Order: sequence, then structure tokens, then C-alpha cells
Amino acid sequence: MTLKSLRILPKVRDSWSYLYIEHCRVEQEAKAVAFYDTQGKTIVPCATLNLLMLGPGTNITHAAIRALADNGCLVTWSGEEGVRTYAQGLGETRDARRLLKQAYLCIHSPLRLLVVRKMYQMRFPEPLEESLSLQQIRGKEGVRVREIYAQASRETGVLWSGRVYKQQDWKSADPINRALSAANSCLYGVCHAAIVSAGYSTALGFIHTGKMLSFVYDIADLYKAELTIPLAFKATAEEVEKLETRVRKACRDAFHEKRLLRRIVEDIDRLFKIEGITLEPEQELLDMHDALPTGLWDPESGSVPGGVNWSDVSSNSGEE
Repeated sequence: MTLKSLRILPKVRDSWSYLYIEHCRVEQEAKAVAFYDTQGKTIVPCATLNLLMLGPGTNITHAAIRALADNGCLVTWSGEEGVRTYAQGLGETRDARRLLKQAYLCIHSPLRLLVVRKMYQMRFPEPLEESLSLQQIRGKEGVRVREIYAQASRETGVLWSGRVYKQQDWKSADPINRALSAANSCLYGVCHAAIVSAGYSTALGFIHTGKMLSFVYDIADLYKAELTIPLAFKATAEEVEKLETRVRKACRDAFHEKRLLRRIVEDIDRLFKIEGITLEPEQELLDMHDALPTGLWDPESGSVPGGVNWSDVSSNSGEE
């Protein structure tokens, strides 16, 4: 049975942040999915999952994908260690109000600048002066990030010589850069899941632009200094054996402890809360009818009722 309303789904903040699997078979089992590998079978309820990352060597059945989709779980096909994302399945949201507001704020330059300033403001402990230009704010942010890396290096004793990462040559990077890439990949996946689940677009970025994941990068940057940077340095300082695996597990625990999924959706809503900008809800919730076309756009009246049902028009009416 396909769910028709988000209101009967568990809240995103109560779900598991993500689950990464590789070299296994995934099948449906009642209202859950079962993972089969060399260690045996593991069953996970679909409604518990918010993001399932399918790594190399994974086979998944049509029934399992449907069960995950029915429960609003975002599915991504990723590279080894969850480093790259190749494809995604959609979340459960049908209502476009949040997406429309995001698009409106994104295409109007003055409003977009307000959102960008709020995004940067969230990263600084002190208020930003109104007189600062966007270029000056970015300069301050660059200094802040460099100091965060330097501080993490001093605290852990891990040598830091800069962010270097070659996508085509993963092993050429030093351990700390591999740890950072693995941690950020997990963060991107969780941000991606939260964005899609809440009904926003991953492509309509405000600071980043031009890519299908621009907004994911925008939101992930809000949490790197707090989560992935210190976590990656700590894991590297402990040992480099099985580094990426340990980083992913540490991310899982940190995301759960910090209630990251809940924070992401609330932070986005707060970023987009601009005085005087509201979108009135539709008379019918779109999530109740996933195939209903709803209204038509009109330049003067906004949304108007849907078009003519041509199957009911008499052939003698003169309609074409």
C-alpha cells in the first residue's frame, strides 16, 4: 500500500540519519528490508531509515525499492566508502510550497543576498556588520576556516598542509584529507536526504551555484566546523588503519548525538524566513493525492482551478 500523506510517516528527526551498505543483496521483508551478506541476514524497518546509501557490489530488488519509496526513504547509489554519489531516488514529498519559496528567494537578487548573509551569520559566533560586502564576508569566512583547520591540527598533532583531494586518485591523498572527504560525503548524504524529504531542491543553491547538489553544499557548510572537521582529525590521530570505515561510524554516532536531521530542516526553514515573504497553503494538501495535477498558473490570479476534462465534452459542443 502506498502512503498518501506525510502526516502518517515518522518525523524525519526521529529517523536514522543514514545507512551505508556494500557487497550485499537487499530484499523486501514485510514492512522492512533485509540485507544478506557473508555474515547472514539483517532486517531494518523501512520507516526507520531516512537515507540508504548503496555502495559497490549491492543488488536490490524492485520490491525493496518500492518498500523504501513508500516509506519516504531516500536511496542513493554511491561509490566505495560512500565517497561519490551517482544517482538518487526521490523522497516522499509531493507538496511544492517549500520549493516555490526557495526558488522565489533564489532568483530575486536582494532576497538571495539576505539568505546568503544569514548562511554566513550562522557560522560566526559574533554578529556580522551590516556594512560588510559579500566579498568581505567571504574573506572573513576563509580566515575562519583556515584557523579551524590549524586549531584541529594543533589539538590532535595531525600534520595539516592544506585541503587536497583528487577524485580519480583516492589513495594519493594523505590520511587526513581522505578522512575529511569520507566525513563530508556522509554529511552531504544526510543533508541531501533532509533537503529532499522537506520538499526543497538540491540544485537551487544560494552560495554555491550551477550544480545539481549546490544547495546540499550550502547546507553542509553550516556544520563542517562543528562536526566533520574535528571528527576527521580525531579519527586520523587515533590510527590510519581502516580510517574511512571508522570515520563513517563516527559520523553516524555524531549525527545521531547532535540530532542533525532535526537541525537541518529547522535551520533551512529559519534561513528562508524572510519578513514579508509567505506562501499561502493550497486548499487541498497535495500529499493527499500524489497524482492530482492541482491548479493552473495565471499571471493575474495566481493559481486557478484545473483545466477542462475533455473526456466529458460533447462532440457537438463546438469545443476543440
